[in-house]
Amino acid sequence: MSDRQNTIVCSFDPRSTRITAFNILEWIHENLQLTRDEVRVIQVDGSRRRVYIKFTNEDRMQEVL
Repeated sequence: MSDRQNTIVCSFDPRSTRITAFNILEWIHENLQLTRDEVRVIQVDGSRRRVYIKFTNEDRMQEVL
């Protein structure tokens, strides 16, 4: 069983071109305006075009949502 507390899932268009890890980091910084201290883990599911972002703080996650 996986622990998904303080985690949001960002889904991208499956028809879009392949995104790189650098593209994802840029997107998180520019669009979500998150810092390194606010993010615990970033997991990419390339085949499903999903990015899981686990936060260090529940309050910040709620602000982003």
